[in-house]
Amino acid sequence: MKAQLILLFITLVVGTATSVKDWWENGNFYQIYPRSFKDSDGDGIGDLNGVTEKLQYLKDIGITAAWLSPIFQSPMEDFGYDISDYYKIQEEYGTVDDFEKLLNKAKEIGIRIILDFVPNHTSDKHKWFQLSVAGHPYYRDFYIWENGTVNAETGERQPPNNWLGSFRYSAWEWNDQRQQYYLHQFGVMQPDLNYRNPAVVEEMKKVMRYWLGKGVSGFRIDAVPFLFEYIDENGKFPDEPVTTDPKCPDPDDYCHLQHIYTNNQPETFDMVYQWRELVDNWKKEHGGETKVLLTEAYTSFDNLMKLYGDGIRNGSHVPFNFEFLNTMNANSTAKDFRYQINRWLQTMPKGVYANWVLGNHDNKRLASRLGPARTDLLNILLQTLPGIAVTYNGEEIGMTDGPISWEDTVDPQGCNANPDNYNSYSRDPARTPFQWNSSKNAGFSSAPKTWLPTNDDYITKNVENQLSAPRSHLKIFAKALSLRHVPAFEEGDFKIKAPTNGILVYKREKTDSDCYVIVLNLGKQDKKINLDDFFNIGGGNVEVVTASIQSTLQDGEIVDSQDIIIEGSVGAIFKVIK
Repeated sequence: MKAQLILLFITLVVGTATSVKDWWENGNFYQIYPRSFKDSDGDGIGDLNGVTEKLQYLKDIGITAAWLSPIFQSPMEDFGYDISDYYKIQEEYGTVDDFEKLLNKAKEIGIRIILDFVPNHTSDKHKWFQLSVAGHPYYRDFYIWENGTVNAETGERQPPNNWLGSFRYSAWEWNDQRQQYYLHQFGVMQPDLNYRNPAVVEEMKKVMRYWLGKGVSGFRIDAVPFLFEYIDENGKFPDEPVTTDPKCPDPDDYCHLQHIYTNNQPETFDMVYQWRELVDNWKKEHGGETKVLLTEAYTSFDNLMKLYGDGIRNGSHVPFNFEFLNTMNANSTAKDFRYQINRWLQTMPKGVYANWVLGNHDNKRLASRLGPARTDLLNILLQTLPGIAVTYNGEEIGMTDGPISWEDTVDPQGCNANPDNYNSYSRDPARTPFQWNSSKNAGFSSAPKTWLPTNDDYITKNVENQLSAPRSHLKIFAKALSLRHVPAFEEGDFKIKAPTNGILVYKREKTDSDCYVIVLNLGKQDKKINLDDFFNIGGGNVEVVTASIQSTLQDGEIVDSQDIIIEGSVGAIFKVIK
């Protein structure tokens, strides 16, 4: 109820607009990590019924669509990214009936649901892999198999080449039954599928059609760059060159090699274009809303642009823009941000939408990575740039990485390290349970123990507290998000400047409509700002729409546009009074 009142208040202050855009084109996509979101049955693990219970919260803060990290049947050695059956729901998360109830609730309140699709690999427990190991004629070549070589000096069997897996060590694993090596670019338990086999391509398309038939609004496609591997003229997989980066001296570490033969092969982009044709054709054949593709690819800027399409065929609707994640840190300047923003907006193809990603389940949390004091500043940035925003659950309340001991570490990427350096590899700290309130286990679960420990700061940093507080990260987030539906942000022009290394300022304006100016002080020192120094807004007064929690500026306050103090690490949104 409190969240609904907040939404009503925001609507009254900001106003509404009649949108002619498709449902996804200016939205906020919210990543739910189901295992950590809400536990409905007291086993310490989040589940689908827990997600259903909290969908109204997402609607109340303005979320367009929720994408769920993998919920399919899995031995959970990589927590769902090792799928053993694409057509079943993991038992600890619920059932297909539970998922259908979630879809029905989402449809009722107006939130779309997007599934995480993991096409590069399966679990080694998947029946396809078991049948491939056994040499079944149909499944024999569903995976990448190689004989390997024999060391001339030792007589020992060794992998076909020097390729490394993302979780460290060789990307090849010997199988005694088949008497061959199989490729796994992630964990040993995650054998890579062979996309040069048309049967594999068709089986994965069947999976997509099945869940589209259930009513999902699209897919977030995992690990896109890994889909294909280079094969030379002799049918062999050549060694990859060793990196010259002095930061990667460990020969077992993934970054020790340049992945020119295992990432971003030309066929990879064609596969994405085929999937786009599939979802487009689904709409043509079945009617209804657009089904969207979001793609995960840590790759070059040029490759991200190529994922949009090649000028003839369309690709991903939302090729995740990881430039902020890849390039920005606590020392990044306003000019660094301006460069990355302009680069994307000025390079992306015509007829597509920009997108902005500041966090996810594989990286340190926004507040931990870029500074807790900048939490609101960064959420304001995310929500007020042109295009689509992507929010990782918990960022809206300023969650930080939870301290996870070696004994509590469960992420295979961390477990493959050692007690001295696991923190450099483990993704567990960004996956701690969502902080709903100050009760036991942050209101996430009634269990004696949760699958990962809750962060110590949940007593004060939680949704319930932030809904009732006069000012909070959550309220600032929701206020900024609501602006996405007013003309200046939905259709308006965008002009950006970085007059100093500390100050980033930009204008969103639609002719004959509203005008807003956003000021972000990335520095630590307070700055006096005259908005007319950056944009000709005609002097006079402006209204504070919202500002960082530590700012002295108050929502709704009227201030002189030529005499504004912006404290260090503060972001603020101003509406020009015409």
